[in-house]
Amino acid sequence: MAAKKKAKAKRKAAKKKSSKKVARKKVIRRAAKKKVAAKKRVKAKAKKSTKAPAKVARQPGRAPTPAASAPPAGQSIGVVTHYFTHLGVAIVQLDSGSLREGDTVHIKGHTSDFQQRVESMELDHVHVSEAFAGQSVGLRVRDHAREHDVVYKVT
Repeated sequence: MAAKKKAKAKRKAAKKKSSKKVARKKVIRRAAKKKVAAKKRVKAKAKKSTKAPAKVARQPGRAPTPAASAPPAGQSIGVVTHYFTHLGVAIVQLDSGSLREGDTVHIKGHTSDFQQRVESMELDHVHVSEAFAGQSVGLRVRDHAREHDVVYKVT
């Protein structure tokens, strides 16, 4: 009979422990939910506090003038036909003039606009120091070039 009482007491103690664990988990979950809700409130408050840019007053009867982008100084020598992202190399089809190592080129397109010196140039996987009109050469570029970007030789 004493064994039955001991077994019953053990079951009661185990049940009490498991209920405490469940209660502790619930408390932890509530605390986590409160933290997440507080973060959301802070983010929402930050969004509200940012001011929208002030509107520019227009004169009546005048249309806004778009900013005219002047072509870069220099001679247009070709067009980018392909760009290899993993290599950082642009394939340039030379239409006029010539291009040498050490020349400065300006690559201008819809979203790209940068200047750099020609440091590495290849023609059919062979390193060359000069290229002429009608040839397609690979140029190592420091920035992302896109197809149809115009290549200017800066004088």
